[in-house]
Amino acid sequence: MTDFFDRAQARELQLRQDALRDQARRAGLAGKTGADSATECIDCDAQIPEARRWAVPGCQRCVKCQSIFEQQ
Repeated sequence: MTDFFDRAQARELQLRQDALRDQARRAGLAGKTGADSATECIDCDAQIPEARRWAVPGCQRCVKCQSIFEQQ
């Protein structure tokens, strides 16, 4: 028999996964992988590192240009 804390932890994990999935869906990233990301920034033509492409599936900008885009 599971105890209260095990059930609470499992529920918390479920809620977190649901929230991340919903956020990805709203951002249009659901089902995308690093292969869907651009290799060059659409704003400055700089190379987008592979680690960023896989960490942020579907990314189209380098970190610097994405920061500027989000501030505007």
